[in-house]
Amino acid sequence: MPGLTARDLMTPDVVTVPPETPVMAMARLLADRGISAVPVVDAAGAVLGIVTEADLIRRLAGEEDKPSSWFGALFADPARQAERFARTHGVTAKDLMTEKVVSVAPDTVAAHIARMMEEQKVRRVVVLEGDKLKGIVSRADLLRALVAPAHEDAELSDERLRRAIMAAMKKEPWTDTFYTMVEVHEGVVTFHGFRRSDTVQKALRVLTENIPGVKSVVDETQPMPVFIYGAV
Repeated sequence: MPGLTARDLMTPDVVTVPPETPVMAMARLLADRGISAVPVVDAAGAVLGIVTEADLIRRLAGEEDKPSSWFGALFADPARQAERFARTHGVTAKDLMTEKVVSVAPDTVAAHIARMMEEQKVRRVVVLEGDKLKGIVSRADLLRALVAPAHEDAELSDERLRRAIMAAMKKEPWTDTFYTMVEVHEGVVTFHGFRRSDTVQKALRVLTENIPGVKSVVDETQPMPVFIYGAV
């Protein structure tokens, strides 16, 4: 882990939304793509903020907010009350997003990223090169690096390639990152798990072969069992 940087750990090709994106559209996006946060960017691609699962849950919980008592109102901070109201009753990404986004450069080492997460009490940091969004590093990414065996350049390359494949899969609504597992060894990509159809697997092979660095694709998935398919 000590030699790893944000560039090695990050999930590239991050899904983003414009500030006017409706709340329900963001909730559906996070659920469909299996992600826990989405950066909010302007027309030029600059990061304005970030909306997380916690923000959306807070928005849902806000629907049951009850008016504070007259006594409690005497000691309440109007500014904080106004901010909470906006974030729990807002209808777009701009209303819900956290504007203070913790960011790192691509060459920031893993240990420094971990310390920043602890100090700032955040679960993820965005990776910026200048003002351009390059990726996201989450706590899960740091944990995977911690338990990984001693690495060499080839192993790092394989891990970065796997992340690029996963990021590309999450962009497509027809892929299944829950039942399909990705393994990369020396540039050879192997899919394990279950497949919904041969058509989906063909498209997945094409998607993977278009990612720079992939040497070949091996499909070892099995047909989706009926008892699983009927539940998804």
